[in-house]
Amino acid sequence: MFAVKELTHRYTDRFALQDINIDFPKGEIISIIGPNGSGKSTLLRLMAVLLKCQRGQIIIDGKNVADQNRKSLAKQLTMLPQTQDLTLDFTVRELVEFGRQPHKRTWAALTTEDREIIDWAMSLANVQSYANESLTSLSGGERQRAWIAMVLAQQTEYVLLDEPTTFLDIVHQLEILDVVQKINQQYRRTVIMILHDLNQAAQYSDRLIVMKEGSVYQQGHPKEVFTEKMFAEVFGIPVSIHEMDGKPMFIPKKGKREGKKECIL
Repeated sequence: MFAVKELTHRYTDRFALQDINIDFPKGEIISIIGPNGSGKSTLLRLMAVLLKCQRGQIIIDGKNVADQNRKSLAKQLTMLPQTQDLTLDFTVRELVEFGRQPHKRTWAALTTEDREIIDWAMSLANVQSYANESLTSLSGGERQRAWIAMVLAQQTEYVLLDEPTTFLDIVHQLEILDVVQKINQQYRRTVIMILHDLNQAAQYSDRLIVMKEGSVYQQGHPKEVFTEKMFAEVFGIPVSIHEMDGKPMFIPKKGKREGKKECIL
């Protein structure tokens, strides 16, 4: 179990997060949704120990992350941030090899097992056809799949993704989400991700967590979360709720929007 207990994080003049309590069951895809500025990325960065927890605990399989060293944590969880360094002049294979670092001694050569895992990760992310090409020569979708292959090569139980489909066209968005679904369904990885496309979040997730102004507004199955009341109170928009393939989807209604909250459709 991955859990957040009584988590509070404050910036100089306001709370970014306040009294957050969430359990992330193993083997699920969980999407965190909410308006811009609601605390989604801050929460994910705290969970990945990229920010220091000011109050509260992050618990992985019964252990507080504060009591573990980084190499030990890197064998349990990995995070792909929203943006990566676009100037890195590595080949795809060289990038994916970095995913094996937590499992190696410093400067140790890759083992046969490492190379097999790297090949498996590239195959799963469908990047093997351009394994020897430079990252700088790839399209946005190809590059994003290469980074996901690196995450897979790390072989962690928990995979954290901060807006993995941002800036991609719809074809590449769906390709990335299909890889995420395969990670979860075939290899039982627990995936916790932030998505701005709310209908995609509902279609691909077992559970949704809705953030509003630094707090958890609601969490549960997409059918429980997708309500006209939630969209009105969190995003300030009137919607109608429909069902597609057993999952809910929303359609905005024409009419006055409340406040200045943002919703990327």
